[in-house]
Amino acid sequence: MFQTKVSDLLGIDYPIVGGAMMWISNAEFTAAISNAGGLGILASAMFQSRDEFARAVDRVLELTDKPFAVNLNLFPAMRPIDNNDYLDVLLEKGVKIVETSGHAAPVDLCGRFKESGLIWIHKCVGVRYALKVEEMGTDIITVVGYENGGATGKLDIGTLVLVPRVAESVNVPVIGGGGVCDGRSFLAILALGAEGVIMGTRLLTTQEAPIHDNLKQALINAEELDTMLIMRSVGSTHRVWDNYAARKCAELEAGRCGLPELLEVAAGAKARKMYDEGDLDAGIISCGQCVGRCHDIPTVKELFDRIIMEATSITAKLAADLPSN
Repeated sequence: MFQTKVSDLLGIDYPIVGGAMMWISNAEFTAAISNAGGLGILASAMFQSRDEFARAVDRVLELTDKPFAVNLNLFPAMRPIDNNDYLDVLLEKGVKIVETSGHAAPVDLCGRFKESGLIWIHKCVGVRYALKVEEMGTDIITVVGYENGGATGKLDIGTLVLVPRVAESVNVPVIGGGGVCDGRSFLAILALGAEGVIMGTRLLTTQEAPIHDNLKQALINAEELDTMLIMRSVGSTHRVWDNYAARKCAELEAGRCGLPELLEVAAGAKARKMYDEGDLDAGIISCGQCVGRCHDIPTVKELFDRIIMEATSITAKLAADLPSN
């Protein structure tokens, strides 16, 4: 059940995609998501060199024979990134799926995607962006509503409106996200016209997520109100967990600090300190409003199986409750 155009095109068991998360979506976590029946996405921007990235791809290939993707990040970064280097590697290694996300469509890369026969997924936050990349040749479009963790864009459109607007506007399959954490939200996204779902926050609270147990416990005890928006002043709005570092970032924005000063607070080294050592105020972590609905720490496989079981049960109940003709 729940075989869709997305699951068929990507060759995965469940139409569930794990969102690429900076400093978290490493080789092991990517493979765990793919092995659980979804699509794991390796975050290329977390690797400091072409060789380091190549080793990470090799590691994923060692850990799974299931499909996985590589994300090419188009957001501003403290370290200049040449995504052509990463693209060279994933083509050399035989990776079949690429995801792009960021402030602009990958005009300089999409030709290589199509020439190489890659399945190209582009992640965006509005209809006009979706239409642009469809025209450029993307195979799948991912859209995430305003309640999602990480980049929210500047349109501030919720999932219930955004997903069906995009699905009715394009002719390629759509993956929807923003608040997906269980069978109910999975089924809701499909009911809105998407052919698959993307989730990130819920995956942070799995056993395989490479973050400290202190942070996992804090997240499962969090409420839906425990997120905030930062980086809007520099055109890079992100929804994150509300902690000291996030509030400090907001304070700097109120003082009209620029991107370099903000990135010092949101730097990857500080985030890694939180992830590795459990210092909950050291750095910033992207986090969606559905954190208030994440209450345990299953394996990724247990989570995905539970989602499909719940969605199947809900579908059966709805069918039974509907009057027959």
